[in-house]
Amino acid sequence: MHKFKVSVGDRIFDIANILILTIITLIVLYPLYFVLIASFSDPVLVNSGKVLFAPRGINMEGYEILFHESKIWIGYINSLGYTTGGTLLNIAVTVPCAYALSRKDMKWKRGILLFFIFTMYFHGGLIPDYLLIKQLNLMDTFWSIILPGSVNVYYLLIARTFFAATIPNELLESAKIDGASNTRFLISVVIPLSKALIAVLVLFYALIHWNAWFNASIYLTSQNKWPLQLVLRSILVSVNYTNESFADAESIEYATRLKELVKYGVIIIASVPVLLLYPFIQRYFIKGVMIGSIKG
Repeated sequence: MHKFKVSVGDRIFDIANILILTIITLIVLYPLYFVLIASFSDPVLVNSGKVLFAPRGINMEGYEILFHESKIWIGYINSLGYTTGGTLLNIAVTVPCAYALSRKDMKWKRGILLFFIFTMYFHGGLIPDYLLIKQLNLMDTFWSIILPGSVNVYYLLIARTFFAATIPNELLESAKIDGASNTRFLISVVIPLSKALIAVLVLFYALIHWNAWFNASIYLTSQNKWPLQLVLRSILVSVNYTNESFADAESIEYATRLKELVKYGVIIIASVPVLLLYPFIQRYFIKGVMIGSIKG
C-alpha cells in the first residue's frame, strides 16, 4: 500500500482552511452563546458591555417568570402538534407532487407547473385568506394552522429538480419490468433514495411551523390552542411595563431589567427544540444517497 507524501504547501493550505473555518464557526455560534449567557446575567452588566464570554451577576428571574407560566407548557405541546402534523402533511403533498412533475411522460405537466409558479408571485391577501378559512368552518381549529401552508412552491421546485436530476429512467424501467406500479416505484425506490432531500424538507418545513405565529394570531381565538411563539409573544408584551405601571424610578429600572431577562430567555426557549433536531438531520446534507443505486 503506497503512502502519499503531503507537501509543505498542502499542509499550509490545510492549516489555513482549518483556521478560517474555525473563525467562521465562532462568528456564527457566538451570537447564540451571547444570548444564552445574557439570559441569566445581570442586565445592567449586559447593557454596559461587561458580559462578553462568561455570565456575570447570575440572575434567574427571567426564567422563573417564563417557567411559572403554565401557558408555556401548553404552547410547547401545541407547537409540537402543529409542527409534527404540518410537516407530515407538507412531505405527503410535496414529495409525490414534485416527483410527478419531474416525470417526462406526465400529461399537462407544464400547465400544472406554471399554475404553481403563478401562486409564488400573485396572492389574494390576508382578507381573502381569512374569509376562506371562515367559510370552510376552520376557524379556531388545528387545520386552520397547517392546511393553508400545505405546500411551499419553492421547496416543491427544489424537490422536482432533485428527482429529475438524480432518479434515472433506468430505475423506473427496471421496476416496470418487475411489475411495479408508479405508486410502488415511488414508495419502494424513489423515497428510499431521497432520504437526504426528505430530511432537508423536514427541517425547512419544521422551522416554518415552529416559528409561525401570525396565522395563529388571526385564526385561533382560544388561548389554550396558541402555539409557543404566540404564547412567548404575549408574555413578552405583558412584561413590557410603562411608566404608568410604577410610581418610582427604582421600580421602573427593575421592570426594565426584568424585560431584558425575559427577552433573552424567550429566544433560548424558542430555539432549543430546533437545536436538538438539527444534529439528527445534519448528516443527510452531505450523504451521497445515489452511490451504488445503479449497477452497470
